[in-house]
Formats: sequence, structure tokens, C-alpha cells
Amino acid sequence: MKIIIINGPNLNLLGTREKSVYGEKTFEEYFNELTVEYPNAELEYYQSNVEGELIDKLQEVGFSYGGILLNAGGYTHTSVAISDAVAAIEAPVVEVHISNIFAREEYRQVSLLSKNCVGIISGFGLGSYRLALESLLQAQ
Repeated sequence: MKIIIINGPNLNLLGTREKSVYGEKTFEEYFNELTVEYPNAELEYYQSNVEGELIDKLQEVGFSYGGILLNAGGYTHTSVAISDAVAAIEAPVVEVHISNIFAREEYRQVSLLSKNCVGIISGFGLGSYRLALESLLQAQ
């Protein structure tokens, strides 16, 4: 199954950004672990800080991939356009968050994406991606 992880703004700074919230591991290090742990899944990774580029990637892969793990970062709470892109594609999308967004600031507790996703996993550190991946693999 071909699955892509799409990360939004500031997730390129994992390992250096707010280590108490996001940990010390870079996403590239974590992604390498996932590819070893799930050799039968065709995993890809994409990151952008630009809203339009995230929409372009969703549209590019959304009709041919088996699933998408989407951590839209701050765009989760603000982007109607990304939400619309998720609604427009066929691939199942799991919304992923490293921190528990429901235990954070009030504005972070609202997701514009969730209604268009098959599920949401939040609060398990980088392990949130593993749980989301498992959910897609079990659903196939």
C-alpha cells in the first residue's frame, strides 16, 4: 500500500523546536525507523511550510495513493483551503498531531480538517504517526 506522510509548517524543525513538546528526534530519523518497521508499506514523506504546496501535494497523490497521514501543523486550525482539498480527494486521510491539541491553547483545539478525515490521532508524540499508519494498514 502506497502511503504518504504530509507535514505542514514548522515540522521541519522537529528535533530542535520546543523539545519539551515535540521531542529531540528529527522527522527524517523517525521516518527512517518507520520504513524499517513497515517494509511492506510503500512510505513517502513530504513537508512544506507553504499552504498552497500542501494543497498541490494532496491533489497530486489523493487519487492514486492508498492513504495519507496529514499533520497540517498550524494550518489545521486555520485553513479552509486544505480542508476543502482533503474533502475533494479519494484517498483516506488520517489527521495526525504529535501533541494533544485538546490539552493546548483553545484555538488549537479546533480542527477545520477533522470532518473530512477518516480519523484523528493526537497526543502520542511521534508515535501518533505509527498509530495512524497502523489504522490505514488495518483498514485495507
